[in-house]
Amino acid sequence: MTSRNEYRYNRLTWEEMNEAIAMQKVVILPTGSTEQHGRHLPLDTDAFLVESVCLEVGRKAPDKVLVLPTISYGLNMHHIDFPGTIHIEPETFIAFCLNITKSVAYHGFKKMLIVNGHGSNGPLVDLVARKTVLATESICTAVSYFSLAVEAFNKIKDTQITAHSDEFETSLYLYLDHERVKMDRAVAGNDVMGKYMSSDSTGNYPVRFNDFWGRWTKTGVHGDPTTATSEKGKIIFDAVISGLVGIVNELSNWPISERSDQHTQPIQSKVNW
Repeated sequence: MTSRNEYRYNRLTWEEMNEAIAMQKVVILPTGSTEQHGRHLPLDTDAFLVESVCLEVGRKAPDKVLVLPTISYGLNMHHIDFPGTIHIEPETFIAFCLNITKSVAYHGFKKMLIVNGHGSNGPLVDLVARKTVLATESICTAVSYFSLAVEAFNKIKDTQITAHSDEFETSLYLYLDHERVKMDRAVAGNDVMGKYMSSDSTGNYPVRFNDFWGRWTKTGVHGDPTTATSEKGKIIFDAVISGLVGIVNELSNWPISERSDQHTQPIQSKVNW
């Protein structure tokens, strides 16, 4: 492969990277986690799923995309009562990701997309994207891949709750690698629910809250994976890829204009933020 059709960032030599920079490819950073996903899914679920969709975008648009190695760890203290879970402090996660995006910007790339695959990383990658824009001359955006499949999934789902180790994630994993899913161990699970919040508050609650999972579940499941199928997974996968390719195309053409300072009096340019 040449730098024109190689979509994996780390497969390029430094010499080939110069051509990719000249092409102004969109650099994608997948972020996931290493955490429990019930008794039926591996610890790599979030990292594997997000990496899979990002690499597929690269295969479909190799002239426009470079995919960085996946960050496989995230904010996970709430799952720590389940063996194998790895937790990264939010400040550490943000700083680490920001060092990556600033490095990419330093080399001359102008457009970046963080594709998140772990719900609790959502607020953190939003901050990374914002801080990258403020610290560099590049544009950095962030999206959680699963948000791109909501409309398609709502048409085919058999269960009401989309949360964790559920029908959505299990279906997608079944489609990508069914041999690693232990469907005979899949069980439904739910959290403690109130009027304004729940112990694993998702989008249907106005209050954001996430309790230690060891307080309210012994299975590590929120949702019902028992109705998951590979066929549903393909529909989810196709919707995500369509959305991500659309984002890449839009981001590629997004203008980066010169800033316009509206001050009429001298500013203190040496203020260190």
